[in-house]
Amino acid sequence: MLKKIDGYIIRRYLATFFVMLLLFIPIGIMVDVAEKIDKFKENEIPFAEIFSYYIDFMWYFGNLLFPIFLFLAVIWFTSKLANNTEIIAILSSGISFYRFLRPYLISASLIAIFAFFAGMFIVPKASEGFNAFSYKYLQKRKDDRKTSNLFKQINENEFIYISSYNPTRMRGMDFTLEHFENDSLKFKIMAQSIRWVESDSVFRLVNFKKRILLGDQERYIKDNILDTIFDFEVQDLAPLNYKAETLSMIPLNEFIKEEKRSGSVLINQHLLVRHKRYSLPVSAFVLTIIAVAVSSFKRRGGMGVNLAFGILLGFIFIFFDKIFGVLVAKSNFSPALAAWLPILIFGLLAYGLLNYAKR
Repeated sequence: MLKKIDGYIIRRYLATFFVMLLLFIPIGIMVDVAEKIDKFKENEIPFAEIFSYYIDFMWYFGNLLFPIFLFLAVIWFTSKLANNTEIIAILSSGISFYRFLRPYLISASLIAIFAFFAGMFIVPKASEGFNAFSYKYLQKRKDDRKTSNLFKQINENEFIYISSYNPTRMRGMDFTLEHFENDSLKFKIMAQSIRWVESDSVFRLVNFKKRILLGDQERYIKDNILDTIFDFEVQDLAPLNYKAETLSMIPLNEFIKEEKRSGSVLINQHLLVRHKRYSLPVSAFVLTIIAVAVSSFKRRGGMGVNLAFGILLGFIFIFFDKIFGVLVAKSNFSPALAAWLPILIFGLLAYGLLNYAKR
């Protein structure tokens, strides 16, 4: 008997969740097409690129709104069970509320596993295509990179700095390179500008100056223009803001390790991406418990009240997630706290609602 009930709930849970995806993602695509069709025509974008963009859009959009889809799916079919008095019949047979919750948690585990592997290996590739297309054709301001006050450690001994960088011209202003050995400055290179000359595969320094420290003496070298090579690539001067989003599990860990070593100004945003890869699957359990707790008994107004409450809580969850993400980008707010605090807040809410529903 219990196995039949478990199987019934698991099938309803998974079927309703994937139906929600199939319903809302096409709606999202149609809304996006209606909003951007003028830009598609204006930029004369090939159909193949647009089609590829919307394949990536499906994964990107689905991953972004995953909590709302799951929340609505559980509320929808659990409210139907409650309205049909099926839940009352199950609990009246002697099954505890916690035992009734088991198939929900099994279903949430399957969804969490799917979300984890999709977030680690499928969504990053989709994010790369989605962002690349957006910044190439749709964004009026090319703000996909940090382009001012850039500092980076390029190896164990050398540090570089530029005041601003133009990714289109591949040129940085007020370039400085400092070389240290045994914590002692050995030489310093300064230039009014640094530009990558792709035809010759060299960096061109304008108003070049080099200060060499030789014990108690100093030596200066000057030149109007100097072509040279360095131990870094031109992309290192202004890394993509969304680079971490495009990397799968192992490359992301290696990238973050390198960014920490180099003192990247974007390290907190990269760490936030990694934390969210783990916190999003966990949210499946928290949101499932809340959804069951608020929809497992009849309300005045029926299913509509439960759905309205679910939509409200789902958007509050995403609101918290976005607010904390902005705090990480604009301040020194902890990336770990930003990723896990919404889970903690809603986890406490789930505990309170579960105790209420049990009674």
